[in-house]
Amino acid sequence: MSQFISFLAPGAAVLALGTAVFLIFSILKKDEGTDRMKEIAAAVREGASAYLTSQYKWVAIFFAAVFAILLFLSLRGYLVIFVPFAFLTGGFFSGLSGFCGMKIATASSARTANACRTSLNGGLRLAFSSGAVMGFSVVGFALLNLTAWYFFLRGFYSSHPLPEGIASGDVAITSVMLTVGLGASFLALFARVGGGIFTKAADVGADLVGKVEAGIPEDDPRNPAVIADNVGDNVGDVAGMGADLFESYVGSIVASAALGVAAGYGVQGLMLPMVIAAMGILSSFAGMFFVRTTEDATQKTLLKALHKGVNIASVLVGILVFVVIKYWFPGIPLKVAFSVMTGLVAGLLIGLVTEYFTSSHFSPTKKVAKASETGPATVIIEGLSLGMLSTVIPVLIVAVAIFLSYWLGGLFGIGIAAVGMLSTLGITLATDAYGPVADNAGGNAEMAGLEPEVRKRTDALDSLGNTTAATGKGFAIGSAALTALALIASFKEKILLEVAASGMIDFDFNLNLMNPPVLIGLFIGVAMPYLFSALTMSAVGRAAGQIVFEVRRQFKEIAGIMEGTGKPDYASCVNIVTKSALKEMILPAMLAILTPIVVGILLGVNSLGGLLMGATASGFVLAVMMANSGGAWDNAKKYIEEGNLGGKGSACHKATVVGDTVGDPFKDTSGPSINILIKLMSMVSIVFAAFILKNALMQ
Repeated sequence: MSQFISFLAPGAAVLALGTAVFLIFSILKKDEGTDRMKEIAAAVREGASAYLTSQYKWVAIFFAAVFAILLFLSLRGYLVIFVPFAFLTGGFFSGLSGFCGMKIATASSARTANACRTSLNGGLRLAFSSGAVMGFSVVGFALLNLTAWYFFLRGFYSSHPLPEGIASGDVAITSVMLTVGLGASFLALFARVGGGIFTKAADVGADLVGKVEAGIPEDDPRNPAVIADNVGDNVGDVAGMGADLFESYVGSIVASAALGVAAGYGVQGLMLPMVIAAMGILSSFAGMFFVRTTEDATQKTLLKALHKGVNIASVLVGILVFVVIKYWFPGIPLKVAFSVMTGLVAGLLIGLVTEYFTSSHFSPTKKVAKASETGPATVIIEGLSLGMLSTVIPVLIVAVAIFLSYWLGGLFGIGIAAVGMLSTLGITLATDAYGPVADNAGGNAEMAGLEPEVRKRTDALDSLGNTTAATGKGFAIGSAALTALALIASFKEKILLEVAASGMIDFDFNLNLMNPPVLIGLFIGVAMPYLFSALTMSAVGRAAGQIVFEVRRQFKEIAGIMEGTGKPDYASCVNIVTKSALKEMILPAMLAILTPIVVGILLGVNSLGGLLMGATASGFVLAVMMANSGGAWDNAKKYIEEGNLGGKGSACHKATVVGDTVGDPFKDTSGPSINILIKLMSMVSIVFAAFILKNALMQ
């Protein structure tokens, strides 16, 4: 392998981070608007920073405890000594990616609203640039971290003896790099669950009292929860989502690298996933320049502009991967490149299916809106039906992708398909992270009292953001399914290596579904996403209830609040959801982390394998259903707000607001968190495999 290809991955990572820095400076040069716009943006920025700082302090304590456990296991010989430190870097860079995305998002909302005072295209470009900072920060930090570990470990094991039981330096490297994914998954779960509880508790509470009970518009400055709602968009849909996709990106790369080594491809199998990721960064960089529109653009043409950038990036990465494998990876069959294409196409198809089921331009969401004529109950029934129906095609797409990628490249092919699906994350995440910025821009325009034309433009961007966010969630869920499958395969290889190293000749590693321990684990795994979702949904309900009572109290006790002469106490609502989110995120996170270890110790690794398979299958379907139901309910409300079926303030509108409040935790708390759940349990199982195998009560 040439020296050039070895340094391609870190070079692409530096390009991604350089692009993010350039975009940050170009955004900050833009005018933030009037003094009132600056004041509102500052309040949101302050609330988001305060929450994220508090969350990271709590998470730091947890990371310190896990680091101590991993260090103890390393000193006892269960793990390589570098594992605890790899765990810390994975969590650190995941959190840093989310923090960078949140900071620029809160700095961009007022600037986007101000740009919309002049043109729609200006608002789109600025919001998209903010999303691109998130996208390129994620891929840049992730790939830089992984390549740094690769070069360090390659140099270390070339001059030092291998750890006992490790057959080659490549195996030692992948065992450490997998733990980078563990750290990223741990941080992502806290960020997604905590941020999701924060954003949806504030959103639901603000909507129920403001829009349904008081009949005031969304983002009305008289609503005490409006600042908390805007803060939530940033901590949940930007920082949480960034950490989520960071761990997906890292997980797909490290799982594929481990499978490439296990398949006998050696250093080429280890390096190829990182090089594919580098090709994705280059392609995303090129695709970014094609996202532009005209002033008279409709939502359809706005969506077309975003699709154009993503599609061009996907085509480019497909071409580049063929060239790279053919000329620089002679030890890997060229047909593996088709596995990359399988992942790319599957990701695009899942995005299109999600768009069909959640966009107000198509009949499924229009049917949900139509159901509002008979009340909120039928809206909820129709939305649930849509979500269940929408699972069928994504399941078939993933099934075909698994079949083709396995046929082309075995288990390594499945892992490479996951890398391919996520390779263009730099631009696909940009189209997703742009949504919260557009949403906050609309809120800023409403609270600052800007002219109606500005709100019309921000609403167009926001409506598009709902669709791109739903599409992004579908993409994330699809990639999670492939990544989780690759991780399960890596878990199997890890167990086989540990069995061979420890000489357990009487151990039968049998994942046959007729094996009772496997079947027991399978049923436990199937139930896990439901239990996890119940906890997170209930957490949102409790926190939202506190907001409802607080907003009602202020409406009654603060004189002149409804007339606009009294000032709401925004800070109290921010404090309520901050405390609730930090408290409520602990139990679901602990459930995800401890369940694989407990099942493995009590029932053995065969049951643990069944647990992982069951959780992946049921979690994928449940996450798709929740994301699409939530997206459809949200866009059904937006469809009526555009003037259909009576428009804002009508009985139909109030019915869809109720549906939207149910859908909010579906699509922004529980659904996205399931992605992390299924991958985190696999990561925990891989890292603790040796400990579980040697200490299990049953085998």
